[in-house]
Amino acid sequence: MKLQQLRYIWEVSRHDLNVSATAQSLYTSQPGISKQIRLLEDELGVEIFSRSGKHLTHVTTAGAEVLEIAGQILGKVESIKQLAQEYSSPNKGSLSIATTH
Repeated sequence: MKLQQLRYIWEVSRHDLNVSATAQSLYTSQPGISKQIRLLEDELGVEIFSRSGKHLTHVTTAGAEVLEIAGQILGKVESIKQLAQEYSSPNKGSLSIATTH
């Protein structure tokens, strides 16, 4: 399981299951996203999205739970990135100086 796969399923769900729109927003290809979703589903042994032909029709029950956890994981990843940025840029921030006379 890769973070990129989690990001793909998360973004597909945010784009109303439209893989083409998701690919465009992520600057990648639709077949690449579809393949990564399939690989994740194969690894997990569950379908995240139900399909009708080549189209995604809805999120499965298992998929809804996977998406909830994926959202939490992606949120934690962003928190880690922000934390790392704070520590790598020690000159940023605010300085308050108070004096008394």
